[in-house]
Amino acid sequence: MEEIVNRVANSVLQVFDLEDYYPEGPRFSLDVSQWLYEGLVLREKDFREQLKNHNWETYKDGFVALSCSTDAIVPAWAFMLITAYLEPVAKNVFWGTIPQMEIGLYQEILQKLDYSSYQDKPVIIKGCSRKPVPQEVYVLATQKLMPVAKSIMFGEACSAVPVYKRK
Repeated sequence: MEEIVNRVANSVLQVFDLEDYYPEGPRFSLDVSQWLYEGLVLREKDFREQLKNHNWETYKDGFVALSCSTDAIVPAWAFMLITAYLEPVAKNVFWGTIPQMEIGLYQEILQKLDYSSYQDKPVIIKGCSRKPVPQEVYVLATQKLMPVAKSIMFGEACSAVPVYKRK
């Protein structure tokens, strides 16, 4: 019998798994309209009082996406004030939806990565993941890897799709 050899493990192919960079922690969507009069009007005194009495510990060590589900015109300082309450307890605060927040989280992480280990090597950006990886993040990862990688593929080693090859 011939020995089975894992050629992928023995190759220079580098796997870039975006799931490895997924920031752990609960996700919260915080709708500001709950603190507006009839969901539309910000009454400063009432607004400040409601924020002061809100249980901010609910968001401890989580990622919070701030939004307003109504057509209210909410001044920027209102979101700044909410952020001031969240900052001591939450890991991070974003403006937008949870999917937009996921993109922002990955953007922050991918901007800080050192890509030198992928220098002049073929790279496969892993395609299957159990955690949410937005399409925009694959685009960003490709942009970050193109200046260093010899080539970029998408998917799994057994069925990779060529994406980029340096000329």
